[in-house]
Amino acid sequence: MAAKTLVGIFDSDHTILAAARAARKKGLEVRDAYTPFPVHGMDDALGLPPSWLSRACFVLGASGLTFALSFQYWVSLFNWPMNIGGKTFDASPALVPIAFEITVLVAGVGTVVTLLVFRGLLPGKPAELSGLGATDDKFLLVIDGAAEDSLRAFYREHGAVRVEELAGGAR
Repeated sequence: MAAKTLVGIFDSDHTILAAARAARKKGLEVRDAYTPFPVHGMDDALGLPPSWLSRACFVLGASGLTFALSFQYWVSLFNWPMNIGGKTFDASPALVPIAFEITVLVAGVGTVVTLLVFRGLLPGKPAELSGLGATDDKFLLVIDGAAEDSLRAFYREHGAVRVEELAGGAR
C-alpha cells in the first residue's frame, strides 16, 4: 500500500511515550506528538534536539538591556541634562529599575513572537488536527511515510485507542 500519514490516538501518557520510543527504535519517521500536558521524556523519545529558544531569549534580553541603558544615558547626559542638588548626570542606580523592566519586556514579548514566527503559528493557520482531542484528554502520535497496514498494526500493538488518517497528509 501507499505511504500515508496516520495519527495514533492514545489514552495515557505512558502508552504514547512507549509507542514513540518503539517507533524511533523501529526506524519510523515520527513527525510529532500532541499532548494535553507536557510529557516528561517525550523530547528524548522523539529524538528532538535541545531548543534554541533560550538562547534567543538571552539575546533579546541583552539587546533590551543595552537599549534601555543607552537610551537613559543619552537622555540624562545629552538630551535633557538636569543638575539636581549637584549630583552627577550619570546616576546609574536610578537607571536600574527601568533597565530591568525593559529587559524583561523585550525578552518576554520577543521570545513569544520568535516562537510564533519560527514555528508557523501565526493567526489564520488552519488547525491540522482539530477534533481529535489533542487539547482535551487524548495523546496523538503522528507518523509519516510507512505503509498503512503496517502502521495501523504498529499503533494497535502499542495500545492506540483509534487510528485516523491525517487529511491531506502534507506537512
